[in-house]
Amino acid sequence: MFLTIALLRKRIPGKQWIGKYRRPRVVTLSMKQAMIRRLEIEAENEYWLSRPFLTREQEYKHNTEARWAKWEALRNQLASKVPKHRYIKDHLEHLNVSKKWAA
Repeated sequence: MFLTIALLRKRIPGKQWIGKYRRPRVVTLSMKQAMIRRLEIEAENEYWLSRPFLTREQEYKHNTEARWAKWEALRNQLASKVPKHRYIKDHLEHLNVSKKWAA
């Protein structure tokens, strides 16, 4: 059976859309148009990315104050979630009702 398939090559073995010997897909007009559309979008993106809004000198550290303020706000928010310090003295204060052993 495999010999006849190998010699005659009349059919695609197994699933026809996957695998090493798969059936080639037919390229349709809509597929070509979609590819052209994607290439045009990519070309437009390259065009706009090649023309920066700011120069390198303007861009250098242009957002330092805003980033610092955002970091301070985050740090304050995280610090506010931390509970107050507790000491063992405060936990054991209820035992200190009467000091009969002292004086």
